[in-house]
Amino acid sequence: MLPTKKSPPKQDHADLTVLVYGPSKIGKSTWCSRSEGALFLATEPGLNSLDVFQVPIRNWEELLAACGEIAEGKHPYKTVILDTVDNAYRMCSDYICTKFKIEHESDLGYGKGWALINNEFHRVLTKLAFLPYGLVLVSHSQEKEIETRTGKYIRIIPTLPDKARKIVLGMVDLILFCDLEVSSDESGKPVYRRVMRTKPSPHYEAGDRTGRLPETIDLNFQAFIEAFNRPAAAPRASAPRSVPAPGDGQDKKPAPAGK
Repeated sequence: MLPTKKSPPKQDHADLTVLVYGPSKIGKSTWCSRSEGALFLATEPGLNSLDVFQVPIRNWEELLAACGEIAEGKHPYKTVILDTVDNAYRMCSDYICTKFKIEHESDLGYGKGWALINNEFHRVLTKLAFLPYGLVLVSHSQEKEIETRTGKYIRIIPTLPDKARKIVLGMVDLILFCDLEVSSDESGKPVYRRVMRTKPSPHYEAGDRTGRLPETIDLNFQAFIEAFNRPAAAPRASAPRSVPAPGDGQDKKPAPAGK
């Protein structure tokens, strides 16, 4: 069971587990739909304008059934997209509450309800991540006020509850924040560019475990593929991580424009 040789770094983006998050209607699902052999596990409406393969997911039991079929491997799909992972967590919570005949997680006492939900959520996501397919988790974004010993500032994070967000951030290879970058043309008129931010910042959650991506790329799947396939100078071994807040030894950077 123990290995006799090292496992090589994953060279194909379709082997990765990715979190994509950002404002509503910025193009997250469109970006995901360009993935090879994409299958959407759609936990909310919003794919009506896309020509995609999708499974409507209305509750946790349906998600479990879909995951079971995916695990059997009798299908042509290569990338599984959970859109959104936020709703999937709510479904998991409802499932546990129904199973134990309680109205709220706290009704079991001593944090037992929260532990059961998080364990079930982590179990299913881990099972999906270990399958021989790409896994993309989609979330929305929110602004959160962060307070440090030197003051307060705003940080953009996924809309998952704190415990669920920690589970997701700990398991993904890429954290891609979809943003709207604003600049001006020669006449002074605003020019808008949809981008993905890939590196840690005090002002938003992002990370690139592979070390292959530039700090900012266009919100375009082909641009992502081209950037990912360029030889990396020095792949990073560390996982995506948060960076210290402004005033805690980090240089301050302007927050990304446009939400």
